[in-house]
Amino acid sequence: MSSADWVLLIARVQFGLTMSMHITLAALTLGLAPFLVWFEARWLWGKQNGAREALHFWLKIFSLTVAVGAVSGVVMEFQFGTHWAGFARQVGGMIGPLLFYEVLVAFFLESALTGVMLFGMGKIPPKLHFAVTCLVAFGAFLSAFWILAANSWMQTPSGFSRNDAGHFLPLNGWMLLAAPSFPWRFMHMVLASLISVAFLLMGVAAWRLLQTPQESASRLMLSGALLLSLVALPLQMVTGDLHGENTLSYQPAKLAAIEGAWHSPGNGEGEPLRLFAIPDQQLQSNHFEVSIPDIGSLYLRHNLTGHIKSLSEFHRDQLPPVAPVFIAFRIMVGLSLVMLMTSFVVGLQRWRGKLWHSRNLLRGLVWMSPTGFVALLSGWMVTEIGRQPWTVYGMLRTSDSVSPLSLGTTLVIFLLVVMTYGLGFSLGLRYLLRQVVSPLPQDEETVVLVLKTPN
Repeated sequence: MSSADWVLLIARVQFGLTMSMHITLAALTLGLAPFLVWFEARWLWGKQNGAREALHFWLKIFSLTVAVGAVSGVVMEFQFGTHWAGFARQVGGMIGPLLFYEVLVAFFLESALTGVMLFGMGKIPPKLHFAVTCLVAFGAFLSAFWILAANSWMQTPSGFSRNDAGHFLPLNGWMLLAAPSFPWRFMHMVLASLISVAFLLMGVAAWRLLQTPQESASRLMLSGALLLSLVALPLQMVTGDLHGENTLSYQPAKLAAIEGAWHSPGNGEGEPLRLFAIPDQQLQSNHFEVSIPDIGSLYLRHNLTGHIKSLSEFHRDQLPPVAPVFIAFRIMVGLSLVMLMTSFVVGLQRWRGKLWHSRNLLRGLVWMSPTGFVALLSGWMVTEIGRQPWTVYGMLRTSDSVSPLSLGTTLVIFLLVVMTYGLGFSLGLRYLLRQVVSPLPQDEETVVLVLKTPN
């Protein structure tokens, strides 16, 4: 590999690292904010036992996530200027406004009001505090809206022109939101965030119930998260199918990599469902493939004989890295099915009134708590690696987007970023774990808040 190849590889690894860590924090705030609204509503108007304690418990974690996420987001976006000057120069007219709207409208709304939400409890009227909590949740959704609009345009570009210098320019302001994959990508991400946080809440609540079976706040956490997962998981599967149809139309090479489809089946045969394989990019074949004939066509083309465009029909230099895309997709789908089955089993036990005493099931939920985030990160690997070798799909190659940095400079920046993220995330994780095992708030603040609660 040449020095330029190493610079490109390190820049991609660094962006993948920062994106993965930041998207985890963004998903946590996006998925947790609606639960804060629900806890506070149950406390103010439902008089639900434990709702205030649950709100106070997760509010601290939410605030920490926003703080760490602000740092990680700045570093991630800073890379556009340091490592991806070619991309910023040509695509700034399309991506710049969307990132500006995200910072101006969404980030400031979310971050500024998070401080009011955290420190205003007991100091501002309860109904005003609830309105602030709703605005914070709205800010989290707005942030996801603008970021996913930018990402969707990079995945399925539309509504633009190019000047003589090759710069991408929007035809008008509304065209910034016209990417064909945007509705499905946004819905898929929102549902993934809600599911991830739901399983985190169930895991934390289950751990606390194993220590204190009668803790009302933990019972409320688990019940609310369980209800959401039972609704969101089936919706996610429908959204995923619609998103797949969009990928078939606009990113056929990515879909072929997801399926590991190197060659088209013979006449009269449908696409197989490949349960497992080790794709070999060099030989353009799969090793140790385990598949079920024709079933792939059922979910890809909604019949038993339909085909998709195979990988061999594309030029080799236009193919994404097939193995990580193929494997990550199966991790995402496999974990989603496990979460769905777990939700049904837990829901059945809850309906039968036996959940709080099913210690083995509660232990299982503790182990399941990170699965949503693992599935979410696997999905992002499919999305981002599957787009390669393009930063703007079919329009701008990744190799033409990187900055002309020296190898030494790239390595130094990479090490500094790893150290910064490692320190920030290790401290954040330490606080998170300490908060999870800490007692629920039962201090003078509780008395003040209860006295201020409207009748």
